[in-house]
Amino acid sequence: MCFKHDRAVGPLIEFFPRYCIMPAQIISGSETAKAIREEIAAEVARLKTAHGLVPGLVTILVGEDPASQSYVAAKNKTAHALGIHSEQVTLPAATSEAELLGIVADYNRNPAIHGILVQLPLPRHIDEAKVLFAIDPDKDVDGFHPVNVGKMMLGERCFLPCTPHGILELLQRSGTETSGAEVVVVGRSNIVGKPIANLMLQKRAGGNATVTICHTRTRDMAFHTRRADILIVAAGVAKMIKGDQIKEGAVIIDVGVNRIGQTESGKALLAGDVDFDSVVGKAGAITPVPGGVGPMTITMLMKNTLQAAKQAAGIE
Repeated sequence: MCFKHDRAVGPLIEFFPRYCIMPAQIISGSETAKAIREEIAAEVARLKTAHGLVPGLVTILVGEDPASQSYVAAKNKTAHALGIHSEQVTLPAATSEAELLGIVADYNRNPAIHGILVQLPLPRHIDEAKVLFAIDPDKDVDGFHPVNVGKMMLGERCFLPCTPHGILELLQRSGTETSGAEVVVVGRSNIVGKPIANLMLQKRAGGNATVTICHTRTRDMAFHTRRADILIVAAGVAKMIKGDQIKEGAVIIDVGVNRIGQTESGKALLAGDVDFDSVVGKAGAITPVPGGVGPMTITMLMKNTLQAAKQAAGIE
């Protein structure tokens, strides 16, 4: 039998620790995102009433990639639900780089649009970096422009990349203590690994932690992951982190979304980069897949769009 740790039964837990396995706290991205979206909707409504300001977002999709179509549809649906003006530009895969750059330039000049998002990946004949760098940094709500990346590195106010921003919110709103913690990030992508490592270092961002980054050339990765008070896994490999690779009581943030099959009805079966079943009884807290980091990414995009509109209008 397992008891809660309170004054009455605390000594029993201390005397029989091996017989008391408490499941990890589930850090729900779905619930956290819902709470943040309610805050955003309230602020959008206030801006409309007090200032006649409607935040505007455009999503630009090139080609017919099913996953990209699904992501863009979800972003537009969320924007409309929050009262944000949303436009979608859908272009054929054969669209030239020059044409796409022209569309971006038009939206850079459009005062009704405060956020521009070009859905990645782009067709191979288009230089992704050239397109992303063409977006006005003040409308770069994805946080990918070098100006915003540089400001983030320096700890200045900027648009934070949406997934790392969402991870920060999950940690803070779940009451996870990050200051002084040992944080290990598995993955070094420009979208998640590098920025979240930087943010977890910073005092201003709310991290203030000691950070280690692991990647495909890391020797003895388990040595590092077992030291982590907070383990953030964004490697894109299904169930790569097992229960014997984590520290007892660690907080696990699983960024991975991997399709590992489908049900008889054709619904996708998803798994994270963490082997949830072997970790949940050992971790102190963990994000699920789905329903963990995923819902936070679109929510942070909406928060950045709101921030962009307020900055454009000079409203704090």
